[in-house]
Order: sequence, then structure tokens, then C-alpha cells
Amino acid sequence: MRKIAILAIVLLTVSTNGFSQFQRKFIDTGSVKNQFDYLINKSNRYEDYKVVKIYWLQKLKTNTLRTIDDLNNEISKNKETINAQNKTIENLNAEVSNLKNTIENLNNEKERISLLGIHLKKGTFKTILYLIIMVLAALLALFIFKFNQSNIITKQVKVRLQETEDEFDAHRKRALEREQKVMRKLQDEINKRKDK
Repeated sequence: MRKIAILAIVLLTVSTNGFSQFQRKFIDTGSVKNQFDYLINKSNRYEDYKVVKIYWLQKLKTNTLRTIDDLNNEISKNKETINAQNKTIENLNAEVSNLKNTIENLNNEKERISLLGIHLKKGTFKTILYLIIMVLAALLALFIFKFNQSNIITKQVKVRLQETEDEFDAHRKRALEREQKVMRKLQDEINKRKDK
């Protein structure tokens, strides 16, 4: 009987140690799915039922609630991040829109030139500018041509004037010489008449 009592005590000690180790052995780490799998695999069978230790269920409930809370916290953080990113995206889209408008305005300004308060396209401005340059070049050529003709005429007139002045001087000298000759003759005649 003593052997049976010792054997019973040893069995109770081993089963209590095994039970307490088994009870403590329930995994606290890993995913909820792994914990459920562990719970189902390690639970006892009773006919069509599984017998699960209450401690394991409580631990699984605690772990599941903690996981749900962690996931809810992560979801709310992700929502905050998404909201912040959406605001950033909206701000960036608004900035992009403003930049596009600015670029469009700059391109329009680049393609237009203001002339005397009139806004003209560059092509129109270039056409007007080239027309003005051609008209001014034609006028300059006309003025140069007219100036050269006038200059030639002026030179010819100066030459004729000089010739005329030279002829006039020669004529005046001859007339003066004739007058002096006539005056001498007259004086000579007067002197001859006085002497007579």
C-alpha cells in the first residue's frame, strides 16, 4: 500500500508540475492565429467537443483584445498619417496648380510684347519691326540717293559759279584795263589840248 501511496504522490506531483508547466506554457507571443491554433491543438477532446482551460481562454482573450487595441491604435495612426498626407497632397496639388498658372502666364508674357501700350504677339511684333526697318532702310537709301544727286548738282553749280566768277574777274580786269586805257587816252588828249 505504501508503494501505491508513493506512486500516487509521485503521479500527482508530476501531473501537477506538468499541468502547471502546461498552463504556463500557453504561448503569449506570436499572432492571434498561432495562439488559436495552439489552443485548439493542445485542448482535450470530449466526444465532439474540445475542452479548453479557462486560463488559456482568458489569456487568449487578453492577447486578442490587446492585439485589437494595438491594431486600432495602428489604424488610427495610419488614418492620421493618411489625413496628413492627403492635406499635403492637396497643398501640393494647389501649389502645382498655382505653378502651372504662373508658367502659363509667363509663357503668355514671353510670347507677347508690349509696344506703346499695345500687347502684340512676337510674330506680329517681328513683322511690324521688319516692316519699319525696311521702310527706314528704303527711306535712307532714297535720302542717300537724293543727297548724292544734290551733292553732284551742287558741285557742278560750284564749278560753274567758279568759272563764272573767273570769267567775271577776267572781264572786270579787261574792262578795268580798257577803262584805264581810255582814261589815259583821254588824259593824253586833254594834255595835248592843253599844250596846244
